[in-house]
Amino acid sequence: MTEKALVLFSGGVDSTTCLGMAVEKYGRENVTALSISYGQKHTKEIEASQKIADYYKVEHLYLDLAKIFEYSNCSLLNHSQKEIPKDAYAKQLEKTDGKPVSTYVPFRNGLFLSSAASIALSKGCSVIYYGAHSDDSAGNAYPDCSSVFNNAMNEAIYEGSGRQLRIEAPFVSWSKADVVRKGLDINVPYELTWSCYEGGDVPCGNCGTCIDRSLAFEKNGVADPALCGR
Repeated sequence: MTEKALVLFSGGVDSTTCLGMAVEKYGRENVTALSISYGQKHTKEIEASQKIADYYKVEHLYLDLAKIFEYSNCSLLNHSQKEIPKDAYAKQLEKTDGKPVSTYVPFRNGLFLSSAASIALSKGCSVIYYGAHSDDSAGNAYPDCSSVFNNAMNEAIYEGSGRQLRIEAPFVSWSKADVVRKGLDINVPYELTWSCYEGGDVPCGNCGTCIDRSLAFEKNGVADPALCGR
């Protein structure tokens, strides 16, 4: 029996690489992409996700979880008065006293994976892909991207689904440069992706995710395709 996969899909570099890998492994007819809105300032990533889903010709589902995060003052959220930090994550962590960075959305990946598990089971999927990588978990910046978190969620979802469903986080021990290297190998359409945390028309180039993205392409010796021609 052919396995089916559900991919947590933001429209950024990591999740798009995951989607490309899932399509390559399972075939587009057996892959569902799930994009989640959570009240983020950078809604442009949702627009990007639709273009990429169209590119891969996969089923694309949309879920709105913004209500859950309305009590949070995370700087990534639309209702927050906080400014999104304009610095690399390592620099941001120097000011957090061991706590996550201000763009950490409270237990976001836990909620995303739990919601995805319900949908995946309903859609007959046996695996959930998501793009957590080691650079995001480094220094406790985003603790819900760590190997420890991934293993715990995988066990909970596997047991809670009657051992029908598992999580795969193929990049959990990789750097973002490793992710990009893999994506370049399988011709991921990075020109369609969006990463910037600001809600502008073009990437700001200064937020943590813009800095990480730029460095990942630089380490692979290529220009960021999304910035070519701008």
